Amino acid sequence: MENRALNTELIYASERGDVAEIDRLLNDGASVNFQDADGRTALMAATQKNQISSVELLLVAGSDVNARDITQLTPFICSGANGFHEILSLMLGFGADLKSVNRFGGTALLPSSEKGYLKTVEKCLDAGIPVNHANDLGWTALLESVILGNGGRLYSDIVQDLVNAGADVNLADRNGKSSLQHAKEMKQQRVVKILNGEFIVKSENIKKAKSYARIDKLDEALAEIDKALENESQNLELIYYRGYFLQELKRYEEALEEYNRALTMDPRDLDFYFYTANCLRLMKKSEEALNEYDKAIELDPNETFYRYHKSNYLRELGRHEEAVIEMDKLLSQQPHRYDFSFHKANSLRSLGKHHEAIAAIENAITNDPTNSLYHLHKEQSLKLLATQTTNK
Repeated sequence: MENRALNTELIYASERGDVAEIDRLLNDGASVNFQDADGRTALMAATQKNQISSVELLLVAGSDVNARDITQLTPFICSGANGFHEILSLMLGFGADLKSVNRFGGTALLPSSEKGYLKTVEKCLDAGIPVNHANDLGWTALLESVILGNGGRLYSDIVQDLVNAGADVNLADRNGKSSLQHAKEMKQQRVVKILNGEFIVKSENIKKAKSYARIDKLDEALAEIDKALENESQNLELIYYRGYFLQELKRYEEALEEYNRALTMDPRDLDFYFYTANCLRLMKKSEEALNEYDKAIELDPNETFYRYHKSNYLRELGRHEEAVIEMDKLLSQQPHRYDFSFHKANSLRSLGKHHEAIAAIENAITNDPTNSLYHLHKEQSLKLLATQTTNK
C-alpha cells in the first residue's frame, strides 16, 4: 500500500477508534502527522469523535496537538470546544499551546464556557489558560458564559469558577457592557450575586461534593449528594447535582432519570431540558436531544438560550439548513445581535450559498464595523463565490 493510502487509512481508523488498526498502520509506515485535504490529522479525526484510546496511542506516537486544519482549528482547541475534557487533559502533557486560539480568536476556555462544559472549563483553568483573554468578538470566557448562558445551576457554577480564577467582572464587550450589566439585563439572579461578590448559600453536602468532583473523585461526590437526598428527596438542587455527577460518570440512563424526575416535579424548570438535551447528545441520540430543546422553546418561545444552543447543535450535526432557520428566528427577535448574523453566515457558506452568506456578514459589519473578523470572513466568502462562479 502506498504511503498516501496508508496515511488516509490511519485517519479513518482513528475516527473509528480502531486501536489495533492504528497500531498496524503506524508500524507499516503511516505518517502520524499527515493532513488530508481538510487539514485533518489522525489526531484531529480521533478527537472529533471523542475516541480516547485512539488519541492516547497517537499522542505517544508523536502526533501534533497544535496542528491546524483549514478552519484554523487544532486538536487541542477542538477538545475544549466539544467538552472532551479527558482528551484535553491528555493533550496537556503533550505540548498543548495554552494560548493558542481558534479562527474566532478564542482559546479552549471560551467555547467550553459558552457551551456549558463545566468540567472542561475547570481543566482549562487548572492548566493555566488565561482567564481574561478576549476573542475577536471582544468577549472573554466570563462574558460568553453570561451572554450565551442562562444563569442556571450549571452556568452559575461556571461563572463562579471563572471568578474564583481571577476573571475580571468589569471587563466590557465591544459595546461597553460588562458581564454584570448583561446578567442584570438577562435577569440572571444567581450570576448577579456571584458577580457582586455575594455569598451563594449551598449545603455542606453540595460543597463537599463539588470539592470531590473538582479533583475527579466523582463517586465520592455522588455519595455526598445521596447522603443529602436521604433527608431532602424532593430538593431540585440536589437532584440536579445527582444527575450531573451520574452524567460525568457516564451513567447516562441514570442521569436522564434524575433530570426527568425533576421535570415531573416542576415541568416549567426549563434548566432541566438543557440538561436532558446535553445528556442525550452524549448518548448520540440527536433527534431526542433536539426534541428537548424544542420542549423548552415551546414553553418559552422568546427564550434565546435554547434556540441558540439548538442551532449550535444543528451546525455540529452538519444540518446547516435547519441551523439557518433557527438563526433567522433569533434575528427576528434580536436583529442587532451581530454574532447571530455571523453564525448564520457560516452556515450559509457551508451550504455554498455565498451571496446570502455575504449579506449576513454585512449585517454583522454594519453593527460592528471595526471587527476585523467579520471583514476577513466577507473576503473569504467573496473568494469562494468567485471560485464557484468560475467553475459553473
